[in-house]
Amino acid sequence: MARRIEFLDVRKIKSVAFQGERGAFSEQAARKIFGRNLTTLPVPAFEDIFKLITQRKVDAGIVPIENSLQGSILEVYDLLEHFHLYIIGEVKLRVVHCLMAHRGASLKKIRRIYSHPQALAQCRSFLGRLPEVEAVPSYDTAGAAKLIREKNMMDAAAIASAEAARVYSLKMLARGIENNDANYTRFLVLGRAPVRVNRKGKTSLIFSVKNIPGSLVTALSPFASRRINLHKIESRPVIGKPWQYLFYLDFDGSVDEQTCADAIAELRKKASYVKVLGSYPRG
Repeated sequence: MARRIEFLDVRKIKSVAFQGERGAFSEQAARKIFGRNLTTLPVPAFEDIFKLITQRKVDAGIVPIENSLQGSILEVYDLLEHFHLYIIGEVKLRVVHCLMAHRGASLKKIRRIYSHPQALAQCRSFLGRLPEVEAVPSYDTAGAAKLIREKNMMDAAAIASAEAARVYSLKMLARGIENNDANYTRFLVLGRAPVRVNRKGKTSLIFSVKNIPGSLVTALSPFASRRINLHKIESRPVIGKPWQYLFYLDFDGSVDEQTCADAIAELRKKASYVKVLGSYPRG
């Protein structure tokens, strides 16, 4: 007898964990999809999010998976394989970087600028116009803003979101300092159960194949033959098995659609391992 699948009602999600500090872009993404009344829980590391969901201490979690300028967040891909959770949604957030400092500070007196390494890289052109200022990597953009506020640093600034400036009562020195205004981060929403996709959706899965000529092309052929659009494929090494890889695949459609279900069934026959991460509404 087939096991009955319990589906998650996203309308009942009231609490979401995110990595970073209050005012982080991840927190903004969570509120964008669930609304301002959401209870958010900041945590130090991505793995903490996965653990809190598994332990039922929050309803869901949100993690960045890729940035349009800097590429994929590889640690999150590895955690998707390690934990048994479902992708239940995605949201794409326009990332606008701002330079902020203590209310008594001025740009002329700034000697250090703190932020996450990716944010520093995304603002390289702006920082290049400040040759006497040291760029200092921090674990989080909003965390950099919090540091300046808590340490009362008058000769330092942070690169973070406008929301972080508001949360930590910092003065905005410059806005929109990123190298390219086509700067977007895609976030995944994670839950303990899958969701029903009532509109055109997207599916993510993991698979591996034998290391023989043509195996990857053969594994992807079920999607090509059914004209299923593939959005992204990412490879990650299999821990403990040098030169063997897991492939992460995003494609149009839901597991509830017969065409997609048939493609996955055929993939299972061609691949040595398949794990469906979930079908969810497109962001």
